[in-house]
Amino acid sequence: MLRAASGRLVGRDGELTRLLGLLDDARAGRPTHALVSGDAGVGKTRLVSELAARAAERGFLVLSGRCAELGDSIPYLPLADALREGAAGPAAAPLAEALAARPVLSRLLPDRPPDPADREISGLAQQQLFGAVLGLLAELAATRPVLLILEDLHWADRSTRDLITFLSRVLHREQVAVVVTFRTDDLHRRHPLRPVVAELLRLPSVAAIELGPLGYEDMTDHLTALASARLDPAALHRIVARADGNPYYAEELLSASARPAVPLLADPGLADPGLADPGQASLGGPPLPSGLAGLLLARVERLSDGAQQVLRAAAVAGRHIDDDMVREASGLDEASYEAAVREAVADQLLLAGPDGYAFRHALIREALYGDLLPSERSRLHARIAELLADPARQAVPGAAAELAYHCLASHDIAGAFAASVRAGQEAERLAAPAEAHQHYDGALSLWDRVSEPERLAGQGRGELALRSANCAASSGDVPRAVQQLKRTRGFLSERSDPVLASRVHERLAYYLLEMEEPAEAEDAAATAVSMLPDDPPSREHARALSTHAQTLMYRGDEIAAGHRAEEAAAAARAAGRPAVEADALVTMGLLAERDGSLERAIELFVQAYGQATAHAMMGSELRAAFQVSRVRLERGDIAAAAEAAHEGVHRAEAAGLQLAPYGLDLQYMHYLAHFADGCWDHAQQLADGFGMRVTTVAEARLSAMALFLDVARGSPAVAERRAWLEPFWAADEFTAYLSHGLLAEHALWRADYPTVLAEAAATFACCRGIAKGYGPQVIRVAAIGLAARADQARRARAAGDEQAAQAEVDAAEVLVDAAREGAAYPARPKFVLGVEGRGWAARAEAEWGRARGDNPPEAWQAVVAEFSPDFVYETARSRWRLAEALAEAGQRADAEREWGLAAAAAAELGAAPLQAALDDLGRRARLGPAAGPGSRPGAGAGAGAPDALAGLTNREREVLRVLAAGRSNREIAAALFIAPKTASVHVSNIMAKLGAASRTEAAAIALQAGLRPADG
Repeated sequence: MLRAASGRLVGRDGELTRLLGLLDDARAGRPTHALVSGDAGVGKTRLVSELAARAAERGFLVLSGRCAELGDSIPYLPLADALREGAAGPAAAPLAEALAARPVLSRLLPDRPPDPADREISGLAQQQLFGAVLGLLAELAATRPVLLILEDLHWADRSTRDLITFLSRVLHREQVAVVVTFRTDDLHRRHPLRPVVAELLRLPSVAAIELGPLGYEDMTDHLTALASARLDPAALHRIVARADGNPYYAEELLSASARPAVPLLADPGLADPGLADPGQASLGGPPLPSGLAGLLLARVERLSDGAQQVLRAAAVAGRHIDDDMVREASGLDEASYEAAVREAVADQLLLAGPDGYAFRHALIREALYGDLLPSERSRLHARIAELLADPARQAVPGAAAELAYHCLASHDIAGAFAASVRAGQEAERLAAPAEAHQHYDGALSLWDRVSEPERLAGQGRGELALRSANCAASSGDVPRAVQQLKRTRGFLSERSDPVLASRVHERLAYYLLEMEEPAEAEDAAATAVSMLPDDPPSREHARALSTHAQTLMYRGDEIAAGHRAEEAAAAARAAGRPAVEADALVTMGLLAERDGSLERAIELFVQAYGQATAHAMMGSELRAAFQVSRVRLERGDIAAAAEAAHEGVHRAEAAGLQLAPYGLDLQYMHYLAHFADGCWDHAQQLADGFGMRVTTVAEARLSAMALFLDVARGSPAVAERRAWLEPFWAADEFTAYLSHGLLAEHALWRADYPTVLAEAAATFACCRGIAKGYGPQVIRVAAIGLAARADQARRARAAGDEQAAQAEVDAAEVLVDAAREGAAYPARPKFVLGVEGRGWAARAEAEWGRARGDNPPEAWQAVVAEFSPDFVYETARSRWRLAEALAEAGQRADAEREWGLAAAAAAELGAAPLQAALDDLGRRARLGPAAGPGSRPGAGAGAGAPDALAGLTNREREVLRVLAAGRSNREIAAALFIAPKTASVHVSNIMAKLGAASRTEAAAIALQAGLRPADG
């Protein structure tokens, strides 16, 4: 007999060391994630069990759960397992308190009563549950580090996979380590875990730990430790060679061969001939059954008939072995059953736990199940389904899904149908829309095979199909929802319930809008409206009117959209449906904004927000809050915009909806408001929550927003963020628009003009895709492109290349025309351009003047006037250009003042690229500290410059910097605001002092001395 595999861990020192290192990282506030993979039987569970024990010794709170073969239809099974076991362990008190504060998680536990409000949960509730899990881990980790282990992820449901991905994105500073395991040999090409693993492995916080076969020495040590007596070396060699490095295979070979009369044991005196099985003498005797299943069954076949009977029933029952259910399914009386279970436990086929029994390894169950005769299997499934149908058992989360599985396996179609519907309803309550859709879809596939399906389902086919489609959309599969609703629309007849038919068409229209199919959406919405009368008022009719208004607005028929929105609001009021009215009010506000009535738009947004908040309609509340914040920011009322966004984000976080559509939008509005008002440290805190290593479009949009600060502060994170964002540019034009535009600014600061123009062109392409023409969104990037053209034109003039300068002017004219068209917004003649838009339009005009060689201070004073004082950063960089124009015009006092204001703001913001540009301007135009004699000695060369440059004045050093960049005397003069003759004199003096025979030699001496060449 084997000893329990609970001794020293063999052959996994390297993997365990890596995992313990991850625990150290987690304790230091750097959350970590590990994916432990390997073939079945290679030792994943043994490794993480050792890790759990070591973690507990180090003071970690360990939560451990595992998936099961039914896991893909039972939402959050491993999480529920971990919470249940944790609630029964040493951390029961703090865990109970944390769970009590988050009722959404209590739905996962069998001893928690259902919440009646669960019936109305929408698809957004999944975000609530995810937020609750994050909050739970953060709360627990505040007092002690947490290790969360989720095993057998290859059997996980989609919601669990999404949860793991979510945690890998949002855990930032918590003392949390997450370890998951999965079988690599189960991951076939279309396995849903494969893309999840691929995405997770792109994250630096995720460690991949793949368990390969054990080496010969490790296998020998492992089996020697397991055997109850000294092993014969020759027999041991045969086992190790045959097991091919798989510890579990080796254990089973050893167990199947470990018989008292066998020569495998070195001391034959220990053998009991009465226990010998002539068919299984030893590895040297008759061969064992081929394959691992044969090895496993060889152990089972040694047991008594009663024990085998129990194991067969347990194999059909599945994951956890419920004592009473398996006993009743086995047909044994209580005494015989207990004796049989004791025998199976003693032979280590079953393991005893606090909640019952489990197979020592999943492969044992699989082998037993596969060995059953079809009739035997069907009979056992039917018996277990009969037992599962007990109301007490059906109250346990996941029981309905198990019942559906067993009914279908026993060919009880009616039972499977009814249980699938209940399983879908349960999954909806658990905020698992993907699994709900799966169960509803399964029920729909059985509809025609069942007598009286409407009675069994408690609803009609159309209603069930509508629920299934809504769950598909809530899980993110909008195309599937559209497909299902179109099919549902096809089988609805004239005799169908008109309310249901209207709801189907309305939801179809709504989801078609999500897929950017406004024409088809309008047709569907119009049909939905026509199916119901105005009187009596109804929620369904009001909602159809509201959705129709949205489709009309997106198609550009704003007059008709306005009428429809007003009808929708009136109908919603008459029906007593404030959520629908709030949505209609938001649509009316958007229409008022398009018509140039900003005050009216804000009034409607505020009214919608108050109404939705008063009636706890979170979706409408967040949508209205976003619009309030957005319009106020565009008007330049930044404080009010930040306040509205902050309140909206707070409400979203409290509900666990910070990643829901408008919750996400409010996050970036909050961030943009503080980017605008100069509270950059606070904005940076917000941006730190925008993950860089993104895997979804929503994450990519937030990450692209973070580029505003990264670029403005010259962060090295720009390159890494770009690498992660680039794969999303083809899929999401908004992410591409943000990324390309800000990367153009990044290149402009580095004077990388070809990249500026390439990124600007890409941004223009995105603008055409987003707005079907030029609108205000092109103004900023046009101004950035104009700045690059202006720099190149000025350089060409300084070099005397008028032809190149004219080419730049011609190209700049295209850009200024685009900026002017965007500001005019021909598609919406009544549109009122916001403060920031007017500032960028003024900058485009000023850059156009620079490109043509006309750089009057008045042009830049107009830019400053538009941005100042609320848009702190934009005001500062406009003052930089204004100081340059004033210096060129000889207005040194004014230039000095503007330079000082810009430099102070840049220093406070930490805007390194702007600071560098101001330093360069200060040296060239002798502004600020550079203006005083002897001030800032050696500026640009660094303190302690070598003696080779000691004889140069500060001005000569500046000339040498420009000369080292390969500039001509004329270009030096333009760069330093001096006459070409003066530049020539400076160059001659420099060469004489350095003893240089040529300009090239002078540049080489400068570089060798560490003098940095001038940029651009």
